[in-house]
Amino acid sequence: MTPDTLADLHARTMRVPAPWSARDFSTLLLMPGVYLEGDATGIALGRTVADEAELLTLAVSPDVQRQGRGRRLLADFEATARQRGAVILHLEVAADNAAARALYDSAGYEVSGRRPRYYRTPDGTRIDAILMRRTLAAG
Repeated sequence: MTPDTLADLHARTMRVPAPWSARDFSTLLLMPGVYLEGDATGIALGRTVADEAELLTLAVSPDVQRQGRGRRLLADFEATARQRGAVILHLEVAADNAAARALYDSAGYEVSGRRPRYYRTPDGTRIDAILMRRTLAAG
């Protein structure tokens, strides 16, 4: 997938945080430890440093949402993180994103912190970021 197709998918799926540009994706993909899982229907972009991994974004095309695609992408991110030596996984999610929070809760992530008023919506409203983490089981 090209940075342009990644940016298009992100624009169709994200409101908060603001969608990333093709340049944002180009920059991220060149960073050490960054990896991309998925295809045109959905992506999970993550990075691993030492024994920790961070899910940078997870985006699923609106036409295939609520069909398990996000759960599969999350599992792919976790598998790659494990292969790269990660033991602890981190992510952040907008406090008002109930669907994503339910996915992460059901996958074993626990709230580890909060960034008050971290995200800005298109109308200027501020929303907290919920920090979540999960420890991978051995094996």
